Amino acid sequence: MILLKDFEVQISQALSRELPGQQAQMKMMPSSSSNSRFSLDARKNAKPGAVMVLFYQENFELKFPLILRPDYDGVHARQISLPGGKMDPTDDSLIQTALRETEEEIGVRQDRIKVLGFLTELYIVASNFNVLPVVGILEDQPSFVPDSYEVDRIIKAKVSSLLNESIRKEKSMKIMQGITIKAPYYAIENQVVWGATSMILAELREVLKGFV
Repeated sequence: MILLKDFEVQISQALSRELPGQQAQMKMMPSSSSNSRFSLDARKNAKPGAVMVLFYQENFELKFPLILRPDYDGVHARQISLPGGKMDPTDDSLIQTALRETEEEIGVRQDRIKVLGFLTELYIVASNFNVLPVVGILEDQPSFVPDSYEVDRIIKAKVSSLLNESIRKEKSMKIMQGITIKAPYYAIENQVVWGATSMILAELREVLKGFV
């Protein structure tokens, strides 16, 4: 067991060093995807966005929230993701985007979140977004309030589950226009976490392995 304060110090230090980056992200990239997604040309016209990896402690267990998107007319419908979204013109930075979206989607006030650093940006091909994963921490236990329009369900993911090697699996996925692809995924809290979210979590796993 690691105390929240100790965890905060250690992950802050880990995020300040060179990150695992694309090599870690690629471990969860669908086989049909191309390495060209990592090029500057691929993302030059991408929309900016941010997501939040928000750590907290509940019953001495380190956790972070994932959300199940509702069924809607979009490429990420019914997918598991991190809280976040596109940058608004009123946001002064992508940090602000991540904080605002987290408050809007799961009800955690921005002023309660301490930002510790960032993971590597990731270009999401399906929706043409370049996403910055922001890492934050809560000193107290949150009381989540999901937004009924944007969030179908909140999943309290355990850090210990993320670090379990047995969670990495592979299956056929149906994507837009009925196309089926074979893709790796993480089985977390009985949910299938794949695509961009799993690629972000793959890098997070590598960061955490150094001290958790």
